[in-house]
Amino acid sequence: MLNKNIINFIGCESEYEEAEIVLFGAPFDSTTSYRPGTRFGSQAIRNESYGLETFSPYQEKDLTDCGIFDSGDLELPLGDTERVLEAIEQRAGTILDDGKIPFMIGGEHLVTLGSVRAAARKYPDLHIVHFDAHADLREDYLGVKLSHACVLRRCWELLGDNRIHQFGIRSGDREEFRWAQEGHVTMQKFNFGNLKEAVSTLQGKPVYFTIDLDVLDPSVFPGTGTPEAGGVSFMELLNAVYEVAKGCHIVGCDVNELSPAYDASGVSTAVAGKVVRELLLALCVY
Repeated sequence: MLNKNIINFIGCESEYEEAEIVLFGAPFDSTTSYRPGTRFGSQAIRNESYGLETFSPYQEKDLTDCGIFDSGDLELPLGDTERVLEAIEQRAGTILDDGKIPFMIGGEHLVTLGSVRAAARKYPDLHIVHFDAHADLREDYLGVKLSHACVLRRCWELLGDNRIHQFGIRSGDREEFRWAQEGHVTMQKFNFGNLKEAVSTLQGKPVYFTIDLDVLDPSVFPGTGTPEAGGVSFMELLNAVYEVAKGCHIVGCDVNELSPAYDASGVSTAVAGKVVRELLLALCVY
């Protein structure tokens, strides 16, 4: 059994045994290629959550009616990337083995690989739905294979072709887009077009859902390490989150890439907290 965190995301105060969803933070940003700081994202989201309500007028649901346990942030050895991924895999694996949904808050996007490793071990037919500005499909970044720029390529090595479904992509090098077009992944550039069709093809299949918040336009979400102009609006993201969370069999998920120091207004942290709240409620059954 995991221990409860001292400061929880608002409304996430169930006991572990009763919870259907378990939050944990992965404060890691050691492979960030542009602006670091996402290691502070998970704690900032928890703190900012107390400026939110537990009730969502979008869904007419309340976090206090859900079974959600917050196990706090992992203590990660930031100088050893593989050990970081092992720690994340172990935490996600424990949650999965106990029949619960691991919900990770990053951290840079490489943290997803640890959680996906655990999910793929339990669900060999796992699929991934990926929202992001960046393809993250490089074979390596400056000779390093364990990089946030390569995370979905590493996930593909676990799952194989046609098991990763990407949306909102608007940045990557030429080879990433060529590789995607060869049929290894399905990619929807710039927006959430074809999301409904993709969700319909995933009926009954286990799905890991990963959200890189820089899928949002930086006018909405400037507090991130690699902002990319031309992103989606908040409501476009929210509606897409509902589509996936309510239409797929989600077995694990994450929200990552908030770097709070780059938005002194606090708006980006507030946006991230609201996305976490809405995804939690969309996953919650009561």
